[in-house]
Amino acid sequence: MSRRMFIAAARSIRLRHAMPSTLPPSIFNDVIGPVMRGPSNSHSAASVRFGRIARPRPIPIGRSTLVKRVSHGCLVALFALLCRCAAAPSAAPTLPRPERLPFTYEAGQNGMYNGGVRAILQDRSGNYWFGSHFEGVCRFDGERFQCFTTADGLSDNQVRSIQEDARGTIWFDNGVGISSYSGGAVVASTARRSDATHAWTLDPSDLWFKSDGVHGFNQLEPAPGVYRFDGEGFTYLTFPLPLERAADDGYSLTGICRGKGGRVWLATYEAVFGFDGRTLTMIDGDRMGLRKEEGAPHVRCVFEDSSGRLWIGNNGVGVVMVDGARTALLSELCADAADADQSLLRVFSIGEDREGCIWIGTVGGGAWRYDGRTLRQFGERDGLTTKDVMAIYRDRAGDLWLGGKGVFRFNGTSFDRMY
Repeated sequence: MSRRMFIAAARSIRLRHAMPSTLPPSIFNDVIGPVMRGPSNSHSAASVRFGRIARPRPIPIGRSTLVKRVSHGCLVALFALLCRCAAAPSAAPTLPRPERLPFTYEAGQNGMYNGGVRAILQDRSGNYWFGSHFEGVCRFDGERFQCFTTADGLSDNQVRSIQEDARGTIWFDNGVGISSYSGGAVVASTARRSDATHAWTLDPSDLWFKSDGVHGFNQLEPAPGVYRFDGEGFTYLTFPLPLERAADDGYSLTGICRGKGGRVWLATYEAVFGFDGRTLTMIDGDRMGLRKEEGAPHVRCVFEDSSGRLWIGNNGVGVVMVDGARTALLSELCADAADADQSLLRVFSIGEDREGCIWIGTVGGGAWRYDGRTLRQFGERDGLTTKDVMAIYRDRAGDLWLGGKGVFRFNGTSFDRMY
């Protein structure tokens, strides 16, 4: 309330046509208002009680009579309100919440996913990182976005995965090459030992990256494999493949997952490799239990849940669950899967919520939740307005985030679009 408004309110306390003997004794008993604190509407008006006045002793002023004596409570209230209006500083401006990430969401050829978010990470400082399909990466610090592209040092504008090392450096596995963020700057990493003479080793703090080319190994790497970063440098490790299979580009890395005991799972188009520090295992189409009529595996993601079960997402075959020696398609685990739409066959991301439910991100069909018994599809009616879910991520607070054509957070029953 401004000083001018307050003075106007005070001047309105008048007695017209002064006739002390005929004044109702309760004329100032109650409310003088409303006093407006903000925009002039019925929802922002606040009535102020000034208290009961003493017997009025009017002083003529022209045709009106102003009350000279009012109650002590009224004076105190008026004085306090005046001081508050004069001294209270204006509230700090509220920073606008970002409505959208500066990414475009365009459909590619034949309806294939071609834009938006495909990687999410919350770093140890609480910042969120969102990697895009072809427009770089953005960092959100709680107030604003800061975005980086090849113009800022990224080796490529496609960001397939985001990881943080033990020193707090953020690493990006790009469509071509590897980049990092530290001290406010992005740098493309070129110092990589690509000779395949290194033995497979494992440490809980190491990071894993795909080979350099978009489609498998290239002239830098002599055979299909993966880069391991030990905190100091990169070494290239080859997959144990027969020579005839090693020439196939189907063993380019498509997904990475860390499991129990630090075990690492490496997804490629045609197989999943697992390494526990001692043994390197391979799960191909035969091990997945796929029949020829079901098609060859086209693995796009891999995830180990809190129970140690391995979930393999395929583009065309759907989800395969591996639990020790047992292997099953999702349709064999859940009768509901047989009635699901075909999107459940095109799986690009898998995750787990704090309740232990498995979430499946598809291209064309939104997300599915499997609670161990039944399947439930989430789409536009649930606030998930993207049909393509390329990233599923659980943050440090246990909240579930989905990335695609936008970024969405699960509130327990539905999704809120965050950015």
